[in-house]
Amino acid sequence: MAIGHDIEAALGTNALERGCTIANDVVRGRVYGNPDGPVIVVLGGISATRFISDGDPQAKKKTDRGWWSRLVREGGAIDLTRFKVIGYDFAPNDGGLKCPDTITTTDQAQRLKALLDSQGITKIAALIGSSYGGMCGLTFARDYPDMIGQLCIIGAAHRPYPIGVGWRGIQRRVVRLGLEAGQPDTGLKLARELAMTTYRTPEEFADRFDLEETGTKPSQFDICNYLGARGDVFAANMDARRFLALSESVDLHRVEPESIATPTLLMTAISDQLAPLTDMRELRDRLAGPSELYTFTSLYGHDAFLKEYDAMEPRLSAFCKGLS
Repeated sequence: MAIGHDIEAALGTNALERGCTIANDVVRGRVYGNPDGPVIVVLGGISATRFISDGDPQAKKKTDRGWWSRLVREGGAIDLTRFKVIGYDFAPNDGGLKCPDTITTTDQAQRLKALLDSQGITKIAALIGSSYGGMCGLTFARDYPDMIGQLCIIGAAHRPYPIGVGWRGIQRRVVRLGLEAGQPDTGLKLARELAMTTYRTPEEFADRFDLEETGTKPSQFDICNYLGARGDVFAANMDARRFLALSESVDLHRVEPESIATPTLLMTAISDQLAPLTDMRELRDRLAGPSELYTFTSLYGHDAFLKEYDAMEPRLSAFCKGLS
């Protein structure tokens, strides 16, 4: 069972790329595994935290294990007996008035560099980033090429897909309506319900739900109950203004692939609606360094990086075996 320890770097008042600031900014990370091993940084989606591998990977409750503990563990694809693994908390760390209006993947990469600098780490063997973390990973490789050996990007491209920008724009408007009404949790809940329909696939919902009525008037159905439950969990763990900043950050993401020469493994579920296969192929073809695109099938769409461990583990294991 993995137990990590926290690290941090104090940045003071941090000026961000688009003119905002974070007062008393503290970058927080968490370290696991072999203290003398090659360093791997692991980044997830906007609701991921630095807690990658704590707890029992077989625990039934997700709250009892790190968000990627199935892969980051002793003997796992990212083997903690061999590697020193670092997780990272995306800014903004705190909600409310401390949230900047705008933060970019460039800002996140700069904060990650500051965290590594604080630990005397001048080069990492690899960065493995999924979803928003993959966007930040591409930006880090662009801005700090001498600090990274290899890159693995899962379900993220060099730019957001237009329909995804549209979906997230609706989500942010819903959250702002909730804030204006004094009901931020209600806004977050509804935004997450909509988001879940974009993270997953229509085929999964058709296979999973039979449209059983579960309430009286207004009519409720099993699929609506599921989405509502996911919205409740999200609203209990995410600040509304933090969500607005991170959601917009996804839509602001732009990287020219030709500026990245780091050897890169790209991975994606072919059903991903937010980082579609066309964009992942374009990214592969335009990267300046050696690149490979590994694809797999999944009912889970964009959420495959949190579900399809059996599909991802062999290729991730091979990726990590080549690191030093």
